[in-house]
Amino acid sequence: MRTSLIQKMGGFRILGRGTSGWWRALGAHGPPKESGYSTKSRNQLQPQGSSKRSGVPRDQPFPGVLQLKNLSREELVDVLREAVVDQKGPLVTLNKPQGLPVTGKSGELTLLSVLPELSQSLGLSEQELHIVQAPGKEASGLVLLSSCPQTASRLQKFFTHSRKTQRPTATYCAITNGIPATAEGKIEVALRLECFDGVNLVVPVKSPSRKDILEGVKRTLSHFRVMATGSGCALVQLQPLTVFPGQLQVHMMLQLCPLLGDHTYSARLGTVLGQRFLLSAQSTKPQSQVLDEALLRCLHLTPSQSSQLPLHLHLHRLLFPGPGPRDTPMELLAPLPPYFSRTLQYLGLCQQ
Repeated sequence: MRTSLIQKMGGFRILGRGTSGWWRALGAHGPPKESGYSTKSRNQLQPQGSSKRSGVPRDQPFPGVLQLKNLSREELVDVLREAVVDQKGPLVTLNKPQGLPVTGKSGELTLLSVLPELSQSLGLSEQELHIVQAPGKEASGLVLLSSCPQTASRLQKFFTHSRKTQRPTATYCAITNGIPATAEGKIEVALRLECFDGVNLVVPVKSPSRKDILEGVKRTLSHFRVMATGSGCALVQLQPLTVFPGQLQVHMMLQLCPLLGDHTYSARLGTVLGQRFLLSAQSTKPQSQVLDEALLRCLHLTPSQSSQLPLHLHLHRLLFPGPGPRDTPMELLAPLPPYFSRTLQYLGLCQQ
C-alpha cells in the first residue's frame, strides 16, 4: 500500500505507514547523464559532469563507477564529501559509490580508512565519524555515519530490534538477469561462508542442524517485489530482514535470476535448451557474468565490456527512528547511480 509523504525535514522525510513513492523517489524518469557524483545541495544528490577529482573518466561505458585505483586519499575524501546527502547534528548520510569497500586490510583505501579526514572536512574535528549502516563493497547507496557514540548505539539497537521483529528498515533496488517466477515473495535459506582457494564465498545449506548453526550457519530471510520487467530483466525491490555477506546476491541467484553485474555467484547457474538450473556451489568457481547476445545489444555492450559491468544493487531507502520513542520513523533516500539509471533506460524499465 502506498501513502504520500506528510512532511519533509531537511534531507530526512517523515513517513506515513506503508511504502511511499518508491518508484518516483528513485529519480529514474529522465534520461541519465553520463557522469560522476557531485552535489548542488546537501539535500539531493545530482549527477554532474565528470571531474578530475571524481576518478570517473567520461569515456567509460559505466558512468558513475568509482575508479578507486586512480584515487589518492585526498581525492577519495573529496568524492565522499561531494556524495553527502544530508548532515544534521551528529548524523551524516552519503551516497556510496559502487566499488568502494567499507572496511579492508591495513593500508587499503576504504571508507573506514578515510573517516578521520572526512570528519575534519565536514567540520567534525571534535568527534570522529563512525559507521552505523552501510552496503557492501560491490553495492552502492546509503551510508549512515554518526559522530556521537550514544546516537550510533541507539540506531544500532533500533536496527537490531527491527530485524528481530521482522520489520524491514533497508530497501534496495536491483536489476536481475531474468524475471522471477512470482511478482513478490520471501526467500528463506540457511547460508554459510566457505573458503575456496583463499576466497570466502557464500554457500546455501539445506536443513541445517543445531551443530551447523553453532558453527556459523545462519538462517537468512529477504522480501522481494518485482517493480518492472523488460528485455528479459526485472527491476526488483529487495528488503533483507537478516544480515549476511552476499545475502541478496545469493538469494536472487537461487531464484534463477542473478543480479546484473554479479561476477561472483551467477556462474552457479547452468542453461540447457533455454532452461536455467542450479549448479553445485562447491564445484563452481566465480567468473565474469555471461550475458546473451540480445541483452548485450540492449545494453550497448561488447562481451569484453560486460565483464566490467558493475553490480546493479543500490541501497535506496533507509528507515531510522524519529527523535522521540513514539515519533513516526523517518526515511533517508539516495538516488540511483548514473550507470544504473542508464541501464533502466536501455532495458525500457523507466517507462513502466
